[in-house]
Amino acid sequence: MDVIGREDSAGGGDESGGGRPVDGGTGEAEAADGSGSTGPPTVHLGAFLARDGSEGAAVGLDVENPHAAVVFGKRGTGKSYTLGVLAEGLADSPGVAPVVVDPMGVFGGLTAVGGRVMEPRVRPEAIPPAVWPDLVGLDPTSGPGSLLWQVVADAVDGRDDGESPSIDGLRHSVTEADAPAATRRAVGNHLRLADSWGVFDAEAPPVASFARDGKPTVIDLAGVPEAPAAAVVRAVARGLYDARIDGETARLPWLLIDEAHAFFGGVADPALRTLLTRGRAPGVSVVCATQRPGALPSVAVSQSDLLVAHRLTAAPDVERLADAEATYLAGDLAAKLPTGTGEALVVDDATETAHTLRIRRRRTPHGGGSPAASGVDIDAD
Repeated sequence: MDVIGREDSAGGGDESGGGRPVDGGTGEAEAADGSGSTGPPTVHLGAFLARDGSEGAAVGLDVENPHAAVVFGKRGTGKSYTLGVLAEGLADSPGVAPVVVDPMGVFGGLTAVGGRVMEPRVRPEAIPPAVWPDLVGLDPTSGPGSLLWQVVADAVDGRDDGESPSIDGLRHSVTEADAPAATRRAVGNHLRLADSWGVFDAEAPPVASFARDGKPTVIDLAGVPEAPAAAVVRAVARGLYDARIDGETARLPWLLIDEAHAFFGGVADPALRTLLTRGRAPGVSVVCATQRPGALPSVAVSQSDLLVAHRLTAAPDVERLADAEATYLAGDLAAKLPTGTGEALVVDDATETAHTLRIRRRRTPHGGGSPAASGVDIDAD
């Protein structure tokens, strides 16, 4: 199996074998896949795609080392499907732990490989005190914003070991604060809003626990509003990073984020940028999948060592590929984009090559397909 993302793997395949890379590089990787064979852990991603449409050599993705990656594709071209393929492979690989952020509720099929689908629940302390005003819509420099910041900071600093402050506890502290009644009332109302989101729970499992047994953890954010969803993503992203820094998990986490564009530019942004720019050292990988690459910050592409691009047509999205252009790529990268569903252009910084692949079939149910009117049982209404 040829392996992408691994510096000691030549990658590619010859044209007669159907696996000619878009740019340079031939040879065989000596690693096996991560399903019990010898060699470094490797996820079976698909097969090289020849110019005549036939499949060539099998292609794997290195998961021995941490990576930052982006997966692009317009709706219906296989973006979420590819993310599911990666999650399946990670579930079979030793030493890693996949955590999937699922905004659309389409990754529940991972329970077939031992995964668990979890409701979005995080501890209030997982959000830094300075972030709470922005999270609930308060100006941090205003009276209510300053009070909320201080109340959360005092609750976190003054907690007993093993205890996390609750929203009810924060609200009680606000009522006892030395502040004007109008200020206390405003903060109390905003904390009531945060409580109504249903994502904050002082007894929620620590984020580090998601990575301890290696089983896929799917965070189901379907139907969760934008602000609380961003809070959950921030808590999970930063929690996985801190878990590795603090030695709370031996496994290397992989955070897979579907519709990732929705989480940049807000509360979750700093934590995601931390993984993109500093996640490699502690061993945390991040994969950002989106149908709107033009809405991602350029750092998401420039800091990624792996890019998987399905079909794109919108001009801003195609233009985002310019951030991935490198000196080792000959010609216009956007011109090499595949057109078929399930086909992808993969740009691999480790081997400084680009390849056209056909993503393999999933082994678990995929919930991202579109319903068809012809399949509706109208008599059931």
